[in-house]
Amino acid sequence: MRQLELLSPAKNLECGMAAIDHGADAVYIGASRFGARAAVGNSIDDIRRLCDYARPFGVKIYVTVNTILYDDELEATRQLIQELAQAGVNAILVQDMALLSEVEAENGERSANALQFHASTQTDNRTAEKVRWLRDLGFSRVVLARELSADEIAGIHRQVPDIELEVFVHGALCVSFSGLCYASQYCFGRSANRGECAQFCRMKFSLTDVDGVVVEHDRYLLSLKDMNQSDNLERLIGAGATSFKIEGRLKDVGYVKNVTAAYSERLNAFIRRHPGEYCRSSLGRCTYTFKPNLHKTFNRGYTSYFLNGRQCDIASFDTPKAMGEFVGTVKEIRGDSFNVAGVASFANGDGLCFVNVSRQLEGFRANRIVGNRIYPYRMPVSLKPGTRLYRNSDQEFESLLSRPSAERKIPVSLSLSATADGFCLKASFGTQQVATIVSADHQQAQKPPHENIRRQLSRLGDTIYVCEAVHVPDDFSYFIPNSLLTKMRRDVVEALDKLPRGAVKTTNRRSVKPMMSQSVSDASHYDYPYFYNIANRLSQQFYGATETTAFELKGGEGPLMQCRHCIRYALGYCVKHGGQRPKWHEPLFLELDDGRRFRLEFDCQHCQMNVYKGDKVK
Repeated sequence: MRQLELLSPAKNLECGMAAIDHGADAVYIGASRFGARAAVGNSIDDIRRLCDYARPFGVKIYVTVNTILYDDELEATRQLIQELAQAGVNAILVQDMALLSEVEAENGERSANALQFHASTQTDNRTAEKVRWLRDLGFSRVVLARELSADEIAGIHRQVPDIELEVFVHGALCVSFSGLCYASQYCFGRSANRGECAQFCRMKFSLTDVDGVVVEHDRYLLSLKDMNQSDNLERLIGAGATSFKIEGRLKDVGYVKNVTAAYSERLNAFIRRHPGEYCRSSLGRCTYTFKPNLHKTFNRGYTSYFLNGRQCDIASFDTPKAMGEFVGTVKEIRGDSFNVAGVASFANGDGLCFVNVSRQLEGFRANRIVGNRIYPYRMPVSLKPGTRLYRNSDQEFESLLSRPSAERKIPVSLSLSATADGFCLKASFGTQQVATIVSADHQQAQKPPHENIRRQLSRLGDTIYVCEAVHVPDDFSYFIPNSLLTKMRRDVVEALDKLPRGAVKTTNRRSVKPMMSQSVSDASHYDYPYFYNIANRLSQQFYGATETTAFELKGGEGPLMQCRHCIRYALGYCVKHGGQRPKWHEPLFLELDDGRRFRLEFDCQHCQMNVYKGDKVK
C-alpha cells in the first residue's frame, strides 16, 4: 500500500502542534539558524517538544538547514545537526553539499542516529539526471522545483523510481528557480540562499525597451499568484509524488489550521476512492469545528502554475498583496454605504478590497453591517457600482480559528475474551495489535454484561485514542467489576503508547562525481560558476573546485534570476506560443523607481526568461 504524506509548515511550536492536530503527516520547521527563512527560528527545546507531540501519531518532523554555509559556520552547523538528531527529528532539508561530509562518522556511515537527508528545492531539482545524482549521494528524498508539470514529474519518477519525490501544492511562489535567485543579494545585500530574501520579485517595475519606450508602467511584473493544487492531487499522485508540501513558514497559525485541514480532507477523499491502494503515512482521524475554505486564507489569487504546461494567468501584475475571496460586485452606493450583489454575508470588521481604476489594490474595513448594506469606516472615493469586491479578512472565520478548532484521535478496536484463569483485552489499529491479560475468577453474571462492558471499555477519555468498537463474544456471560475493566483499559492504552510509530529508513551514500549544472549556458565558461553556491571549503572539496564561487562572496556576471515565468508570454507577445509579434525593440528592461534597471533575456530554446544586471538610467 502506497503511503501519502501531507507536509505542513510551522514557524513556531504553536503552528507545528496545530498542523498535527489538523491532519499533517509531517511538519517542517526552522531551527535557530541556517534555515531558508531566517526570520523564523526555533530553539532545540521547542523542536524536541514538537517531536514528542508528533511521535504518538507517527507524524514526522523535518528541520530546514537549507542555506549555503560559510567556513566559520560549519562547526556550529555540525553541532546543530547532532542536537536535532538527539531531539528526535526525522530528517533535515539540505542545500549545501558541505553537510554531506560534515556529518559523516569516522567509519564512513552517517552519524546523527540515522537522520535522513532531504534535498531542498534550493538545490534546483528539475531533471531526472539531477534527481538520480542526489539519490546516489544518499538523499532519501528530493523536493522538486515548483515549476515542473505533472508530465515532467511523471518522467522523473519513471527514470528514478526508488526515491521519494516531494512537490509543493500550496502557497507563495518564487518567480526564480529556487537556489538560483541572486537579485536580493545584488540589490540589498540580503541573500535568498542565506534565508534573507528581500522579495525583489514583489516590487513594482516599469517595462521599457532598448529605445526607452515604456511598454508597461509601474506594475508588479515578477509577482506571481499563489499556488493551489487542491483539485490536482490525484494527478500529482499518479505522477509519482508521495509528499505534498504546503508553503508557509512565515504564515500564522490560522493559515496552518485552515490549509492543512483542507488538504487533509482532500487526501482522505482520494484514499476512500481507492481502497486498499493508498493510506496516510501517519495515524489519526481529525474532526474540525469549522469547514476548511482555502479562499478565506491569505492568497494573492490562485494558480495551478505549470502543472498542465505553460499558461498565461499565473502572475498578479496589479498587486503583490492578498486579494482573498471574491464576494460579489458593488451594486448600489448611497452616501456612506453600499450593498453587494452576491450571496456572501458580512460581519463588522471584515477586511474588503478592490482594484481601482488606476490598477492599484485599495482596501478598507467594514464598520457596520445592516441587512445587506455595508458601512465602511471610511468610504473609498474610487469605489464604483460594478466593482468586483474581495474579502481578505473574514472576522467570523478568523474567530473560529482563533479557538481550539480540531481534535485528532487514533481509532482503535477492542476485543474482550475469557482465558483459562482470567480475561484478555486486545486493542488494534491498522496492522498493530496489543493485549493485556489479567487473572480473575470467572463469576457468572446475573444478566448479560455486554452493555456495561462496552460502556466501560470504550471510555478512552483524554487519551489520543477513540474507541470504534468493542467486540464481546455472544456467549460471554461473566461478571467483571468496573474497577477491573478500568485497569484493563488503562493497561491496554499504556501498551498502545509503547508501539513503534513507523520504521526508520536509512540511505547509503554512493561514490559519485559532482554533476555539471543544468543551468543557463551563459556562465558555463566558468569551471564552477556562482550558481553552484560554493561558499565554504567542504563544498569546494566536494566539487573539486579551485575556489569558492558563491555570488554572495564574489558576485558574478551571469543572470540574477532564472525564471520559467515569461513576461513576454504573459503579455501575449510570445510568437512561439501563438502570440502577436512584439511592438518593441529588444532587449527589454525592468526598471525600478530609483532608476536601477535589469535586462531581460528570453531563452526561447529552453522556454526560460533570465534577469541580468543592467545600467542605471541616467
